[in-house]
Amino acid sequence: MGSESIKLSEGWSQFYGPNLGYMLEKFDDYQDDPESVEEDLAAFFQKWGAYQETAEKQPAAPVAGTEENRGKQDYYTAINAMRLAESIRRNGHLMADIIPVRLDEVKDILNYEEFDLTREELKLVPPELLSPHNYESFNNGLEAVDHLKETYTKRMAFEIKQVHDIEERRWLFRQVESGRYLPELTNDIRKQFLERLNQVEGFEHFIHKTFKGQKRFSIEGLDAMVLMLDEVVRESVEDGAEKMMIGMAHRGRLNVLAHVLGKPYELIFSEFHDAPNKDLVPSEGSVGINYGWTGDVKYHLGADREIHEDQTDVTITLANNPSHLEFVDPVVEGLARAAQDDRSKPGKPSQDMTKALPILIHGDAAFPGQGVVAETLNMSRLDGYATGGTIHIIANNLIGFTTVSGDSRSTIYASDLAKGYEIPVIHVNADDVEACVSAMHLAYTYRQEFNKDIVIDLIGYRRYGHNEMDEPMTTQPSLYKKVKEHPTVFNIYGEKLVQENIVSEDEFNSMRDKLNEKLTNHFENIKGNKRETIDGDMNPPEYVEDRLEGIETAVDRDTLKKINEELLQFPENFNVFPKLGKILNRRVEAVEEGGKIDWGHAETLAFASIITEGIPIRLTGQDSERGTFSQRNLVLHDYENDSTYYPLHGLSEGKASFTVHNSPLSEVAVVGFEYGYNVQSPETLTIWEAQYGDFSNGAQVIFDQFISSGRAKWGQKSGLVLLLPHGYEGQGPEHSSGRMERFLTLAAENNWHVTNLTRANQYFHLLRRQAKMLKEDVSRPLVLMAPKSLLRNELVACDLTSLAEGEFKPVLPVDGLAETPDKVKRVVFASGKVAVDMEERLASLDEKPDWLQIIKVEELYPFPRTHIKEIIDEYTNLEEIFWVQEEPQNMGAWHYIHPHLLSLTNSEIAVEFVGRRRRSSTAEGDPKVHKLEQNRIIDEATTRDGEGSNE
Repeated sequence: MGSESIKLSEGWSQFYGPNLGYMLEKFDDYQDDPESVEEDLAAFFQKWGAYQETAEKQPAAPVAGTEENRGKQDYYTAINAMRLAESIRRNGHLMADIIPVRLDEVKDILNYEEFDLTREELKLVPPELLSPHNYESFNNGLEAVDHLKETYTKRMAFEIKQVHDIEERRWLFRQVESGRYLPELTNDIRKQFLERLNQVEGFEHFIHKTFKGQKRFSIEGLDAMVLMLDEVVRESVEDGAEKMMIGMAHRGRLNVLAHVLGKPYELIFSEFHDAPNKDLVPSEGSVGINYGWTGDVKYHLGADREIHEDQTDVTITLANNPSHLEFVDPVVEGLARAAQDDRSKPGKPSQDMTKALPILIHGDAAFPGQGVVAETLNMSRLDGYATGGTIHIIANNLIGFTTVSGDSRSTIYASDLAKGYEIPVIHVNADDVEACVSAMHLAYTYRQEFNKDIVIDLIGYRRYGHNEMDEPMTTQPSLYKKVKEHPTVFNIYGEKLVQENIVSEDEFNSMRDKLNEKLTNHFENIKGNKRETIDGDMNPPEYVEDRLEGIETAVDRDTLKKINEELLQFPENFNVFPKLGKILNRRVEAVEEGGKIDWGHAETLAFASIITEGIPIRLTGQDSERGTFSQRNLVLHDYENDSTYYPLHGLSEGKASFTVHNSPLSEVAVVGFEYGYNVQSPETLTIWEAQYGDFSNGAQVIFDQFISSGRAKWGQKSGLVLLLPHGYEGQGPEHSSGRMERFLTLAAENNWHVTNLTRANQYFHLLRRQAKMLKEDVSRPLVLMAPKSLLRNELVACDLTSLAEGEFKPVLPVDGLAETPDKVKRVVFASGKVAVDMEERLASLDEKPDWLQIIKVEELYPFPRTHIKEIIDEYTNLEEIFWVQEEPQNMGAWHYIHPHLLSLTNSEIAVEFVGRRRRSSTAEGDPKVHKLEQNRIIDEATTRDGEGSNE
């Protein structure tokens, strides 16, 4: 509770109803331990004391009757009544009828006797004390309490108390207790609901009957979810949203694809029937089904649907999702944020939260079980990641595969995790269609009002096993005996409307037959289209073969000097930290003759040149504003007043946005977010930087299932850049390796480029190459093993000419070696820091060995065979080929690059390994041992008696 919500001068009179109950509870806490409550509450209690003492002095807040001097009994009755009302609000969900198929009985925890109350006593309590939001409707406190029980213990239940902001919490109580959130449902709308339920259930039954034994991960038991999505789509369209991004796992996905995304029945049936036809014309409004060349199973595929209204066009996107359930959550948030950001102008992007709405549908086992959910929720109100509130639906079927709730979480509800982030929760019985739609209306209205997340816990059941070939009776016999006997929601709602004379019994009974006739006709249209041939090659498109070579990335010298000058011009009266100011001012001389541009400087010049060409940039990561190693400093802080300045926002020729955000301490959610952002905004140079490359494996699922394979599976293009600080410097096993080997193992079909650079100008040109290709079909992710100690290394620094005239080169021979090619006996290949270590060793020699050449492989994947072959073909007397790396032999690039190097000489010359022996840990923990090993590696590589291995 913030001090801005409490008026210290007004005393207890400002609180009533649920807020008064809340304050009474906090006062009890204060009496037990004054330090247990927040400072503003403690100050209030210290000034005003207990409610009993002040109530007698405050006629504005009477508690029982209208007499000035009421008795103690009346006072205690009123207090107990308010505690009862408060307990109903807080605990009513524990008694609510929100579980369609129950195995246990609900206990009454809200009986009057527990609060020392009788019905007659409650009649004496003014209703405004107990239900202040619609007390005019009640004659006394008993009627108010009955209303609260009706509101909080039926087929919708609410958990609101975790919301700390008083105004926000008051708004929620007002909506719930007044019933304002309930949408008006005409008989026509209710008929539409019934027909929709018919479509949802009938579609599942048709597939079950027609394609026996095939998995579909049925929605049955949570059918109302489709109607809830219909509701939020309708309201979003009316309010002018442009994008709706939906993320969900496989449960009910085919139904959502068919009925919310408009994926044609024929196309879905063709996938079951093994008659795929990517040329099938989508139904009206459905504009895209996603495919790659290797493809994916039907219940992982996404789709896009366009809705054209009079004054707005809306796109609904169901994100592609692997079987990793909740890992799509941050991806969807990134999609939504990118759709909300306007990146067309210099400075930070301008965000309009009304333009896109993210909707995440979770599993009841996955929501508390997978940590990526908590990481995603944590980002929801951070400046760099907020999307104006996400509507979360927990598709709660009370079980995960065969594991019941009691074995999968330590909380009462699947939704309890959300309460830690002050997110309100609505529980609703999936058998009550109208309650489900009302819950969605409230959730949407809340999101529009407060731009915050909200959770709907949609509690139903799973009609079959985890998939339709699974038998749940073997593990949950009691539950599934009840499920088997339980009527479907279509039948429940249909009988209700028949009883209310809204539809006739004949009309209800004929609905399914009409639908089946329609579905049968769709199936007959594709029934004879069995595949005659199978494309076992699954070759990627031709443009995937492009190696991204020959791309001009140089920038005019005068342009670079102008950019450099503007980057060092700070606002008047802005006080740069003196030590940092001196470092930055060295960049004035760095662009002059004889100057040296270090890694961080080259990066800044690259960023500046990119945004002057109209390409926006987004950079995030832990400590990325300054840089883990103090190398970047793209956000300057005034050391007198903490104000900030972005030098890249001050460019006179800037034509696009630039933003950099320090991320939360997360890898998986942040990388997923940036991937989604880049997919939605492919023209943006989107960069994620690991604090150390070692920590990036926290995002391994995103690397494996999305970034490396998303295009092959779904045709989903990404140009995301991953900066992974890498290099062995004696800092131990968690600060040495970006796990290069994992990215090389995943490398195929030019799915990304993997680099390990040795020069600042190479980084400059590589960034510019990546930016220039973003809008092209050939665009792909870039994995860069970024430097640490090399950031300020003299050999790594470059001059202005190399930026103004050069280009990225996949291979760099070391200068000054192999001047007489026929004397070269050994070629040493290496990449990254160890190559620079060898350069430094050779620089210390009085005479360079004429028998040696060192070739630095800057781009490991795709393997630059042509470039290397051109070089080594000059060495006609070559006897030895070494591959040198810092990493242990079972890590690094060795296993990937060994066959490539062998092929250069048709295996006529053995390729020897020089590096650390095979290890289970990436690096040694003792810096002295590290130094010993590093020297050994350099010695073996650069002396004639050095010997490698080829294990």
